[in-house]
Amino acid sequence: MSAVIMYCKISSEVWLVFFGTLVALLLRCCTTLHSYSGEGNPPMYGDYEAQRHWMEVTTNLPIKDWYLNTTDNHLDYWGLDYPPLTAYHMYLCGKVANLINQNFTKLHDSRGHESNAHKFFMRTTVLLGDIAIFFPALILHFYLSIKLDKRLEYLKSRKKSKKSVLSLKIFDPSLSIVLGLLYPGIILIDHGHFQYNSISLGLFIFAVICILHKRNIWATIIFCLALNYKQMELYHSLPFFFYLLSTCVPKPGQTAVTGLVSLSKLAITVLLTFSIIWAPFLTDIDTFLQVLHRQFPVARGVFEDKVSNLWCALNVGFKFTSKFDNYQMMRLCFFSTISAVLPSCVDLFLRPNLKKFVLSLINSSLAFFLFSYQVHEKSILLVAVPVLLYFPYAPFTCFWFLCISVFSMVSLLIKDRLIIAVVALMTFYIISFRVSIEHTFKNMFDSKEGLVEYYRRLTLLVFNSSEVTKKLKFSAIINLAYRRIFQNKQALIALLHHITIVVSLFGCIILFILSLCWEPPRRYPDLFPLIISVYSCVHFVGFFIYFNIKQLSLPQEFEDIKNDKVKIS
Repeated sequence: MSAVIMYCKISSEVWLVFFGTLVALLLRCCTTLHSYSGEGNPPMYGDYEAQRHWMEVTTNLPIKDWYLNTTDNHLDYWGLDYPPLTAYHMYLCGKVANLINQNFTKLHDSRGHESNAHKFFMRTTVLLGDIAIFFPALILHFYLSIKLDKRLEYLKSRKKSKKSVLSLKIFDPSLSIVLGLLYPGIILIDHGHFQYNSISLGLFIFAVICILHKRNIWATIIFCLALNYKQMELYHSLPFFFYLLSTCVPKPGQTAVTGLVSLSKLAITVLLTFSIIWAPFLTDIDTFLQVLHRQFPVARGVFEDKVSNLWCALNVGFKFTSKFDNYQMMRLCFFSTISAVLPSCVDLFLRPNLKKFVLSLINSSLAFFLFSYQVHEKSILLVAVPVLLYFPYAPFTCFWFLCISVFSMVSLLIKDRLIIAVVALMTFYIISFRVSIEHTFKNMFDSKEGLVEYYRRLTLLVFNSSEVTKKLKFSAIINLAYRRIFQNKQALIALLHHITIVVSLFGCIILFILSLCWEPPRRYPDLFPLIISVYSCVHFVGFFIYFNIKQLSLPQEFEDIKNDKVKIS
């Protein structure tokens, strides 16, 4: 009988993920019906035209000219500025496009090409990237990496007869998968605005899975692939570097040779992977340097548009862009970024713990987003995906962050005429989260009401007292209330945390409505984008502090040391 019940339970989880995946695909297909970046807006158009132009360049020019400024490849018109793996991907897509219709990628004549057939082709290539890489990566992460932690939590909870309101430690992996696939940020940018972020982010998730399962060589290879698809994966590079370096430190009973061998294996893996990917550009030093130069365009400035990072927010009061030139700003950003990310990475190296790894990825990517040079609004997706991976451990905080991440891109999405898609996807996502949380708390408390029961118990835990207060003096009542709250400070913090989330998201809704309905003064045409940028930046600074505290509060992991046999001479 128990086997049948377990089979039904597993089946229900599988069906939930299956239908959740279908819904995520449906939402992506619906979003593709909306406009894209630069649609009908010559002469430069937008990111859609950039990807199409790269297909044109890679399929019509020799590989040595892909990154060079020539008569057939004007770099001022969406010149290729991503690493070679993106170029190879564009080449494959361009070849398929050429088979369908030669006008899609015809040299020079295809510039600004817009048609329903071409739009369908381009949208399909992004969707295939999701299906082939991003979806499997996210599903595997939650089932392989989170499932075990969930089982351990279940075994511990069986020992307790009564469940506390604060006892939810790990959110259900199946629900986390569905909510991860429904995250509006990636859908709006990849399938609305138009980019291929899901490929590099999917490879990144596969690399994380390998790290969590101690497949370090595979993690190195796959992360190198992600980095060679989009250089913005540098946001995640330092936690990978420091954690892998920590694995090369000899454990008790090991010699220095053991550590050197491990380090050599990793170094050779990196060199071989990069050498294979960059092989066509290594024959000539000038070509190699040109490709590198295209990856890091210093001349573009510290930020573009009104991005929600510290430089843009502080630029309101102190004009960094006019006080410093680009190279001075680049040095300032470099030292600021390193300073911000160092505590997290040093902690990961000195006190390694696999549970810290995902938190370190969040902290590193947030530090890069807030402090680094040449940041786009869309770069927040590089933070959002590690937050998605951490979702089961802090669902309310992660949900809050994911909502703010979408809100920070609102100005860009309005420009792309994706307002309806933003409202629809965010509404669906919030409802999905509400239903998931309701289901979780119903099962947790064995109650007909989920969230209502949660907040009732949380409030009682904070304010209720079994002591008689009617005959006490006012000062005694205050003292009693203080002691009661101090004894249950975790519940009080949780309650205040939830109130803050509601107020914060309500503020997002008000600013969003005002930006749509109220025309800003002519003197300040970017008033609302700037307010949204600063409002989001304040949140991101708060999240940066929160996730750093979460990481630094975790102890070192000693499992590797326990498994090593110490030789006694």
